[in-house]
Amino acid sequence: MNERVFSSDNTAGVSPAILAAMVEQSSGRAAPYGDDPVTARVTERLRELFECDLDVLIVSTGSAANGLALAAFTPPWGAVLCHTDSHVNNDEAGAPEFFTNGAKLIPLSGTDAKLAPAALSAAVVRGRGVVHSVQPAVVSITQATETGSVYSLDELSELGSIAHDAGLAVHMDGARFTNALVALNVSPADMTWRAGVDILSFGATKNGTMNAEAIIVFDRSKTEGLRFRQKRAGQLASKMRFQSVQLDAYLAEDLWLDNARHANAMAEHLAHGLARIPGVEVLGTPRANMLFAILPEPVFYSLLTSGFSFYHDESEPGRARFVTAFNTTEADVDDLLEATRASSRVSAILS
Repeated sequence: MNERVFSSDNTAGVSPAILAAMVEQSSGRAAPYGDDPVTARVTERLRELFECDLDVLIVSTGSAANGLALAAFTPPWGAVLCHTDSHVNNDEAGAPEFFTNGAKLIPLSGTDAKLAPAALSAAVVRGRGVVHSVQPAVVSITQATETGSVYSLDELSELGSIAHDAGLAVHMDGARFTNALVALNVSPADMTWRAGVDILSFGATKNGTMNAEAIIVFDRSKTEGLRFRQKRAGQLASKMRFQSVQLDAYLAEDLWLDNARHANAMAEHLAHGLARIPGVEVLGTPRANMLFAILPEPVFYSLLTSGFSFYHDESEPGRARFVTAFNTTEADVDDLLEATRASSRVSAILS
């Protein structure tokens, strides 16, 4: 197995405790379509963790979670306000537009991949009531962001207030929700509904499950419609207990928190190490399990030819994205750092 993979936390395997729970669940029988005891237990556990009455819809992918969640609040003539770097804007192949039957995504600016309050304040009123314009309906916030930065509670509350004051709902894309949660060391309630979030795409696959994500609905008036959307989208699994048991094991004994803390710690170790290497620049303020860095081009290509895998765009040579996961080891990170140092030394001599 190649342990030099830093391209995505999707490359990681499944937490052993989750696999064991799936095997145990495979014996016996249970009611289909989510009417099983495990799904009920997961819902109750999430209600405890988020300290409120909420509804849970379990789906198999983050794209489905985002698309269905946005569709619950956005009419076809509506608009989703999101950051220009957000996953829903760049990496969903039009899924939000598909699920909403054609709603428009409006990308907005902001440093560190965070929505700027001033930009949002202007966007929530743009075209309001004008029949020629799409109507702002939802603000989508990514937590943690696509650069590894994390919104503070004050930042989330400010954006939530801007949205609600204008009559818009708030969606949180939480593909790396737990990484952000442990970075802030706050409660799930504080980072969601208490800050104005109406619906959450609760990510788990990147943090240890196999194919289990959840839509957590705080505005329960949307639940009935969402259940029909879930079925219509092919996301109401007949043997849902095998997805539910993943989340059950994920939330048990703080596995979800431990996995995220470890992934974040490995990213912090990597960021500190890279920052000490001459010619390497760590970009932004990464706090979760992802970071971007600018490497000297000889170092950049040397790492690639040495078998290290990381996300990069050939149009921007030298700019690399590194992502750590729950099963990234300190030795994996040290291997990458040593290779970077060695290549940097050679590059300096040759130049």
